[in-house]
Amino acid sequence: MACIDARGLRKAFGTTIALDGVDLRVEEGRILGLIGPNGAGKTTALNAILGLTPYQGELRVLGRDPWTERDQLMRDVCFIADVAVLPRWIRVSQALDYVAGVHPRFDRAKAEGFLAKTTIRCGSRVRELSKGMVTQLHLALVMAIDARLLVLDEPTLGLDILYRKQFYDSLLNDYFDRNRTIVVATHQVEEVQHVLTDLMFINRGRIVFARSMEELESRYLEVIVHPEKVAAARALKPMHERQAIGRSILLFDLKFDLKLDRVANQKLDRQQLAALGDVRTPSIADLFVAVMGNQAGQAQGAAR
Repeated sequence: MACIDARGLRKAFGTTIALDGVDLRVEEGRILGLIGPNGAGKTTALNAILGLTPYQGELRVLGRDPWTERDQLMRDVCFIADVAVLPRWIRVSQALDYVAGVHPRFDRAKAEGFLAKTTIRCGSRVRELSKGMVTQLHLALVMAIDARLLVLDEPTLGLDILYRKQFYDSLLNDYFDRNRTIVVATHQVEEVQHVLTDLMFINRGRIVFARSMEELESRYLEVIVHPEKVAAARALKPMHERQAIGRSILLFDLKFDLKLDRVANQKLDRQQLAALGDVRTPSIADLFVAVMGNQAGQAQGAAR
């Protein structure tokens, strides 16, 4: 069963198209990374999924229409926004009391366990906490709720690198199981690469790339090309080329058909590319730059 199923999802703000016919399917028990530049439509897509904004098209979340059935849906969904909003006057202990009183699936012991890994005191008021500590408190409250779907929009904004790593380790080891689904939108792509099962790039309101992490690792290769073999490598039509430490680094799609000039059955292979230089699996960041660069090139070509 799909946890999220969208068909032709569209949202406009006046003349600005935020979502332009998005098709999106997330199976239960997966961790999806939704990556895109600022203004690409990430937050709008998440707001539609959460029933926070009306939309055109078809959208079902856990089998429900999020706009018309939001009350029922929110019993099974949790959300962490990019800015943690908590009353400045409230004490940490009172925040725990409040969530325990309003949400039947809140596990106070689990929340206290998360907070025990921080320097946050239960008697402190929110206004006495640093920005990073407020984020930690918000994460502890939400992650202690037994939800079927967890939506994260830049969840570690304001945290230092140590706590960001602890958060994602805790997300994977203490929270996630095969019955839960997680959607995370973030710019810190390197930090989530080891967590994700699926990856989507969104640009200008459209999904421009969607792969499982297994397919990413088997299909795409990056080659640090030997200087004397750059011309031969370029003849294989890489997705992208960049320069680093005086070497040419080319990114290849193994399913690109050189003769037909389109994606087809696997044509290139690791051995063929290894003869040109040092081969490695590209990072999400490098793949993102390649895909976005191709999108920009196509847009410029269409404008001519």
